[in-house]
Amino acid sequence: MTQSITNTSYVFGHSDEEVQRLVRQSRLVNPCTRRFLEQAGISTGMKVLDVGSGPGDVALLLAERVGPGGAVVGVEIDPATLDIARARARVAGYENISFIAGDINSVDLDDDFDAIIGRLILIHLREPAATLRALMQHLRPGGLVAFQDADFTSPAVSIPPSRLSEQLDAWIKEAFRYARLEMQMGLKLYHLFLEAGLPAPCMCSEAIVIGSRESNQAEVELMIAWFVNVIHLLLPLIIKSGIATAEEVAIDTLAERLRAEWATQRMVWRIGIDAVSAWTRKA
Repeated sequence: MTQSITNTSYVFGHSDEEVQRLVRQSRLVNPCTRRFLEQAGISTGMKVLDVGSGPGDVALLLAERVGPGGAVVGVEIDPATLDIARARARVAGYENISFIAGDINSVDLDDDFDAIIGRLILIHLREPAATLRALMQHLRPGGLVAFQDADFTSPAVSIPPSRLSEQLDAWIKEAFRYARLEMQMGLKLYHLFLEAGLPAPCMCSEAIVIGSRESNQAEVELMIAWFVNVIHLLLPLIIKSGIATAEEVAIDTLAERLRAEWATQRMVWRIGIDAVSAWTRKA
């Protein structure tokens, strides 16, 4: 997710590096999202609105589920990011995806969507309940509302302990708190849906666990690259807030140090971020 709404507290900005972070993040989270979409009831032939499409990862998952007889419309505020999303959809061969650049609160959209989906978008909004209420005008009666967001209050755990990984987790969370992000948005989806006038949602939560065995090296490298991406994008905020100095972070050698620590310890790492999903139907 980048943004599809102007009234946000988005801390990562718009850059090529941010697109890389989003794509890497999607590779980590997509298994959780696939299970979420199945549980929520996204199925063949549905017309789905994807809120905060970014480079298009969730839209691609949706296009696969709804099939050629369905349709996916992605909304994203940054036109440059949407160009990337359109190119990725063409390469993947999906003709049932279209993208619209604009603010979801004011962009011109149909009012007959079967489902409205969003991943890691509500946490960045200053008035998420108001946005949900605005989205309801585009959903048919009985349509599905399904969002997946993060809960940052679970501890990061590694066996054996990884001091560097746990330090990075702490810096990221402290930077988010400094930026006043809602650290429990995932768990607060329940009351957020009620505040928006929706029925109480079904919910589930998943954690991401990665082991540094040799056969899993590609996943380990993905996690390292994502960690470095996040820290590098947050570095101005980390320094400005006094969370850490540039010398303490040592961004130029961060990937190398993570790789060395994980390889030496053959670590199992539970990321301190839970993916929480909620879904319900419009009355």
